[in-house]
Amino acid sequence: MGVRSVVKGVGEFLVELVGEAVAEVVLSLLACAVLGLLALIVHVSWSFSPRVTVAGAGLLSLAVAHGAWRAFRTPAKGRHRRGLAAATAVVFTVTAATAAFLAFYASDCGCF
Repeated sequence: MGVRSVVKGVGEFLVELVGEAVAEVVLSLLACAVLGLLALIVHVSWSFSPRVTVAGAGLLSLAVAHGAWRAFRTPAKGRHRRGLAAATAVVFTVTAATAAFLAFYASDCGCF
């Protein structure tokens, strides 16, 4: 093993280390921005009308529950998800992905 290969290996390691650190910072900032945006949406909605906010949260909860039910239920033979079932499955998937993202990256968010 020559000096050149050692230097090349150390250089690759440093580039990878810096890249991972930058990616971690970017993802943490994105998580803080998403969390802040969600808090702002709730605040503005609540100041506009608490009843509409609660009704909207209830409808969103129903859509997520229906999507989860459709996503984990095995469809009948020869039938595919269409219309409302497909839309609520997408709502559930996006909500679950956002919750997982926020759980991993916004848990140590010190921006609030």
